[in-house]
Amino acid sequence: HVQLVESGGGSVQAGGSLKLSCKAFTYSNTLHCWGWFRQAPGKERELVATSHSGDGRTDIADSVKGRFTISQDNAKNTLYLTMDNLKPGDTGVYYCATAPPQVPPWSCTTTSKYVTWGQGTQVTVS
Repeated sequence: HVQLVESGGGSVQAGGSLKLSCKAFTYSNTLHCWGWFRQAPGKERELVATSHSGDGRTDIADSVKGRFTISQDNAKNTLYLTMDNLKPGDTGVYYCATAPPQVPPWSCTTTSKYVTWGQGTQVTVS
């Protein structure tokens, strides 16, 4: 069983930066895919960035490439999303999620594989 707790959201002006954190509370150190997703009002949830805790493979959505960076600290069981040059279109609720350990690294970008979700943190860019 894994519990995810996000933090770091807030309100910023366009061009500003935020760093989101996702702490995973688990008794297992099993390697897995985990990532960030976001949902804007009236829109479907979309994948933002993913990482595999084992081989460090990362993927970033084209819409945020060059502005967002995903990173992890395995010792702290924490996933980060550093967001620079934020735009109003980045506004939404950002969720952290993990996939079961049997999901291979090359499937980390498959949204349907993610089964455990955090409560979300609001990011507002004006």
